[in-house]
Amino acid sequence: MRHLMDEIRALEQRIRLGGGNQKIEKQHREGKWTARERIDKLVDRGTLFLEVGLLVAYDRYEGRAPAAGVVTGIGAIEGRAAVIVANDATVKAGAWWPETITKILRAQEIAMRNRAPIVYLVDSAGVNLPLQDGIFPGQYGAARIFYYNSLMRRRLHIPQISAVMGPCIAGGAYLPALSDVIIMVDKVSFMGLGGPNLVKGAVGQVTDAETLGGAKMHTSVSGVAHYRAADDGACLEMIRQQFRQMPEPAERPKGRGPLRDPEGLYDVLPADHRLPYHMEDLLSCLLDADDFLEFQPEYAPELLCATARLDGRTIGVIANRRGFLKTKSGPRVGGIVYTESARKVAYFVENAQRHGLPLLYVQDVSGFMVGVEAETGGIIRAGAEMVETMACATVPKIVLTVNHASGAGYYAMAGQGFDPNFTFSWPTARIGVMEGDSAVQAVHGPELEKLKQANKPVPEEVAGKIEKTRADYDRWLDVRNAAARGHCDAIIDPIETRQVLSFAFSVAGANPAAEHLPIQLLDPGAANAPAQ
Repeated sequence: MRHLMDEIRALEQRIRLGGGNQKIEKQHREGKWTARERIDKLVDRGTLFLEVGLLVAYDRYEGRAPAAGVVTGIGAIEGRAAVIVANDATVKAGAWWPETITKILRAQEIAMRNRAPIVYLVDSAGVNLPLQDGIFPGQYGAARIFYYNSLMRRRLHIPQISAVMGPCIAGGAYLPALSDVIIMVDKVSFMGLGGPNLVKGAVGQVTDAETLGGAKMHTSVSGVAHYRAADDGACLEMIRQQFRQMPEPAERPKGRGPLRDPEGLYDVLPADHRLPYHMEDLLSCLLDADDFLEFQPEYAPELLCATARLDGRTIGVIANRRGFLKTKSGPRVGGIVYTESARKVAYFVENAQRHGLPLLYVQDVSGFMVGVEAETGGIIRAGAEMVETMACATVPKIVLTVNHASGAGYYAMAGQGFDPNFTFSWPTARIGVMEGDSAVQAVHGPELEKLKQANKPVPEEVAGKIEKTRADYDRWLDVRNAAARGHCDAIIDPIETRQVLSFAFSVAGANPAAEHLPIQLLDPGAANAPAQ
């Protein structure tokens, strides 16, 4: 775990440099702070900024798109949790890559799902034109950003504040235009559907950027922008002023510390991901030391269900136990979902929904049980019940993947496709259909069996294919691969898990009974319901 975490930290440190020191110095010479400096000065001092999607696209474009050129995450501003989207102008002048759209959309979905205000720190040259085919068209192309802008403004009533702190060109200008408040920085920011060169080519007018779309023009002539700030610092203070005018956020509950030192989380999991460990050891480093009550502890114990407290907040916990477990009905394999455990979880989730209890799913699941007994016992129907209750529960759901997240078990344990509020992974997380050895058996098993029966050695060509299958699965199962494709919101340091989960539950708790996002957006009644 420590070795993996060191590798992750080194990678994150490199990504956070954006376009590198020379580009950072260039931004400073232009009188501007970088995206990360702006966020650091915007969020409340000494509080957590939970970055989402840091590793997205790190392994694409020959490393030229660190963090896809945009910083997204959640931080506290004047005591209120807010989503922040900041273009990184050190990466190709803040131009949009295809994955930039993915990250902005995820940030907007977090704002909508949790009814959290959203702040856009705009400093972008617009679409990365050579890659426009992956940015401009399609249902989830750039237009989706403006669709979400409109829904938040007109139907969900979620505050949106845009600070134009550099260029904001072409279609990108609709992002601030569809916000509630627009702030521009004097003699630095530009907002327009076309720059001076495009205007000259299109309509023959010769003009300069300040006259065409500068802060003074938009605040005194066009009326498009609402406030003009002298510099970056003044701009960020104006944003904070906007937050001070919002209703006071609810006070967070106070709780006891965990039973065990969170430092112990580095040593909970064995070095070999296939070996067993005690899930209770892991949970005792995360949860408050009091009020832990396991639901049906002697029935289907491979799936642990419990009510507990996290920083004083009552939550429901659903976690996979590992190893071999003795029960009155016979031995069970931890990490597997059986008919009984699926029904147990379904009932627990139904109760959580009735009581408004937010849920934490701790994933270390290898899949559902297979075989004659499982099928005749109705495993498919039980699994469907588990999935259905989870999918339809409107209480906040947060996922922590600590080890395996395989097959349909990954889905049933609130997989990303079911719209949990947040998904976090440890460096040891392995998200995929199956493990490499299982894939070898699935793909090459019949051929290997024939060779075995014929008492023939495995040909070199077949051995090469087997090794390639294993190597492919090792690469696909690496958590960095998942994070690079947005399959989890963040890879988190185990020792920081309690802090991250507590903050995430406080964000989700602002909208404790939100309908599932697509239903929200399709149902005007649900969409217009006030945030609770």
